[in-house]
Amino acid sequence: MVKTRPEWDDYFMEICEVVKTRSTCLRRQIGAIIVRDKQILSTGYNGAPKGLEHCLTLGCQREKLGIPSGERHELCRALHAEQNAIIQAAHNGINISGSTLYVTTRPCVMCAKMCINAGIKKIIYRGEYPDELSLELLREAEIELVKYEK
Repeated sequence: MVKTRPEWDDYFMEICEVVKTRSTCLRRQIGAIIVRDKQILSTGYNGAPKGLEHCLTLGCQREKLGIPSGERHELCRALHAEQNAIIQAAHNGINISGSTLYVTTRPCVMCAKMCINAGIKKIIYRGEYPDELSLELLREAEIELVKYEK
């Protein structure tokens, strides 16, 4: 049986849910995959840069400082799932222009800007994120933004 578009969305979002289990963030686990022509090009989850201590070991600096979600991203030692997926593709020489990003939470403004410059054309996300500027930029860049609902 051939999968229809919504079935593919279900399939790819399920994979995001599995990818996020690799996250080392104490606050929120996020998973992302980049897909083009029904082929997974790259995956990412939120966590510390390669070779550095994880928040699981050190604790969460943002929690200690009482920083709300969606604010002061620079005070987090982790990369976001979308960033890691884009970086992994670049590291492996994979062109992601024209692709779709599936992600368990709507991108923040930093990730939105990276998606725009990476040439991602569509973002399918499950959960909301408190960052209105990201929505503005994605709309201005004419990136299709779809809330996944099952």
